[in-house]
Amino acid sequence: MTAHDQMRAMLDQLMGTGRNGEVSNSIKFSDARVCKSFLVGCCPHDILATTRMDLGECLKVHDLALRADYEKAQQKKDYFYDVEAMEHLQAFIADCDRRTEAAKRRLAETQEELSAEVQTKANAVHELAEEIGKKLAKAEALGEAGQVEESMQLMGEIEELRAKKARAEHEYRSSIPASSYQQQKLRVCEVCSAYLGIHDNDVRLADHFGGKLHLGFLSIREKLTELEKTAAPRKKDIDRSRNRSSYESSSDRRRYVGARELDGRSRVHRSRSRERKYDSKRENNKSSSSRYDSRRSRSPHNNSRRSRSPKGHSSSYKRRDRSRERDRR
Repeated sequence: MTAHDQMRAMLDQLMGTGRNGEVSNSIKFSDARVCKSFLVGCCPHDILATTRMDLGECLKVHDLALRADYEKAQQKKDYFYDVEAMEHLQAFIADCDRRTEAAKRRLAETQEELSAEVQTKANAVHELAEEIGKKLAKAEALGEAGQVEESMQLMGEIEELRAKKARAEHEYRSSIPASSYQQQKLRVCEVCSAYLGIHDNDVRLADHFGGKLHLGFLSIREKLTELEKTAAPRKKDIDRSRNRSSYESSSDRRRYVGARELDGRSRVHRSRSRERKYDSKRENNKSSSSRYDSRRSRSPHNNSRRSRSPKGHSSSYKRRDRSRERDRR
């Protein structure tokens, strides 16, 4: 990333999408395509990038400007995105814990089974080695940050732990045969599910506990613990609203089923009403035709035609009789 890109990212993170006076992005932070875990600052895809367990690029949108918009809008309205991020991290950590348990089962099947006493001594060595590795990694980080006094204080604590570890290793070695002691006894890291050996030196343990993979999982677990304290109580409000919406949708479905039943019943009423309308229409047609006939009968024009037709016939008969009388004469 160039210096120009870094400056642009810093401005986006500080001022959001409207840093140039107008909103240039067509997508909003509330869009479903935006990663809500990224807006809260705990997306595992970003935290574990370039590690042995790199998850690849997140399928949802990551934009620092959208995160700035969300942080401004969150001050006015609660969007409950931290609750969604908490559920995302819970699913991710649950998957990691399943991998850890599977790795423990594989070790139990492949490694030589130890007695309870020997296993307790081996666990003591592992715990001291892990504590030394954590403190050594922290001392190195403090030294790089310029906090020399704190780093030297931790180094004094590390020397005391190394002496305890030496005594624990001696007790563990004396409790098992020499041939078995040479075998590498592995243990699974509870944070990142990586394998740790009982014979690993302090530098290797410091590299593990100070590495990006372990620190990434550690930050994810710490963020999840923080969200479970702050977002879990508010999750009840969302659950109540979800239950209310689901109840309303189910009641809508019940009303819809009832409406279908009512529609089935009303088909009979509609058919009967159509029959009544058809019968009334027929009656209206009959009455209208009868009224039309009555009007025709009362019409003076029709009466005159009927009255003239008999007269015309009688006059024609008279003329014919007269012509017959002339012929006889």
